[in-house]
Amino acid sequence: MGKTKRQRKNKKFRYNVNRKRLGKTRTNTGTAAVGVPIVKKAWDEHKSIKENLTSMGLSYDPNSTLKIPTPKELLEPFLTEGKKENTPEMALSVPIKAHVAEELEVEAKAPRVKKFELPKGQVMYLSYLIDKYGDDFKAMSKDSKNIYQETWKQIRNKIRTFQNIPSQWEAYMAGRSDAQKT
Repeated sequence: MGKTKRQRKNKKFRYNVNRKRLGKTRTNTGTAAVGVPIVKKAWDEHKSIKENLTSMGLSYDPNSTLKIPTPKELLEPFLTEGKKENTPEMALSVPIKAHVAEELEVEAKAPRVKKFELPKGQVMYLSYLIDKYGDDFKAMSKDSKNIYQETWKQIRNKIRTFQNIPSQWEAYMAGRSDAQKT
């Protein structure tokens, strides 16, 4: 039995198709794209993205929500001073799931824990300089281990940063006190 016409036809590569993007769009369906647990919990699979967000009291399009008036719209009150029209104000709809927006607001205002830490090599270098020179930053800048030729102000700022990271600074001070005891 012979091949069908479609199988015999020359295969052409479609250069205009981004296969990487195609794969990503196929896998990111439903709530998989929603990374916030509060929103994910209140998400309804049967509604569109816009309907879901408006029911939670969130904005789908910030340009339409917080519209910047055009110059013509700004001048309109001055041009129509004598004429007063009865324009009905837009009725603000109360979102069904208003608690989602409130929870997101509370979470956004919560204080964050800084997770910044210096690399281990830099901590060792700075602790070496502090042990050897104390507070003499100018002598630190002339040290042979200062291979990046940092100025005394750069070294001072790095040491201050090191001192402002409690987990690393306390570990250094604990190790220093143990060394002095022996």
